[in-house]
Amino acid sequence: MKWFEIALVVLTLATGIIWLLDRLFFAKRRAERAGLLEEKEPVVVDYAKAFFPVLAVVLILRSFVAEPFRIPSSSMMPTLLIGDFILVNKFAYGLRLPISNRKFVDIGEPERGDVVVFRPPHQPDQDWIKRVVGLPGDVVEYRDNTVYVNGEAFGYRPIGDGRYVGEGRGREMTGAELLAERMPGREHQVLEIANLPFDPGQGEWTVPEGEYFVMGDNRDRSDDSRFWGSLPESQLRGKAFLVWMHWDGSAGGVDFDRIGNGIQ
Repeated sequence: MKWFEIALVVLTLATGIIWLLDRLFFAKRRAERAGLLEEKEPVVVDYAKAFFPVLAVVLILRSFVAEPFRIPSSSMMPTLLIGDFILVNKFAYGLRLPISNRKFVDIGEPERGDVVVFRPPHQPDQDWIKRVVGLPGDVVEYRDNTVYVNGEAFGYRPIGDGRYVGEGRGREMTGAELLAERMPGREHQVLEIANLPFDPGQGEWTVPEGEYFVMGDNRDRSDDSRFWGSLPESQLRGKAFLVWMHWDGSAGGVDFDRIGNGIQ
């Protein structure tokens, strides 16, 4: 989506500059030439005046307030499903400039358990979403389907009969173990695939200062910090907080039950 951000900034600047130059210089000259007659504005100026306010409002809202994203994969199931359209709080972790993502106002930092949107270091043109598991300075360990932070294991308990039932494009996860994972201060749901011949992503990591360890809630279907390392703070885009629509392209159509769901 970086191309859209670049296009939005360029169009906003271009229409704003055209509108400003016309108002400061060219409109006066047209009026002097026309005398008592009203000279028609050039088409490009007319379009610039019409579109600049709209583009400016969209740019401000999208850059500093809330930005929409669509979930393309199963890595955050069952919290987020393929086809969820979500809103991301763009000021939760500070205000950042469009395109460069450089922070210019420091407001807050991620907390353990936050669901964050970011640009991974190895794919800087893509937007990904995962959950913060490790904070700067933490020692994170993952083994036997259990997360440990600084030597303390997260708690797990089965939900219902302990089996997940997927729908739509998430049907492939039907039969996975559905568990509640309790980390300090909060609880959320995770999926694990039973009877795998190996546990992917096992290991121990120390989170550097200024970075975060992130994992998907669908533990055996997530490309996360276990495989490519910690996430630098500079790559954060915002905090996911709301599902505003769900449509995964399957026969089920729009799932109205998910609209308005908060993201825990």
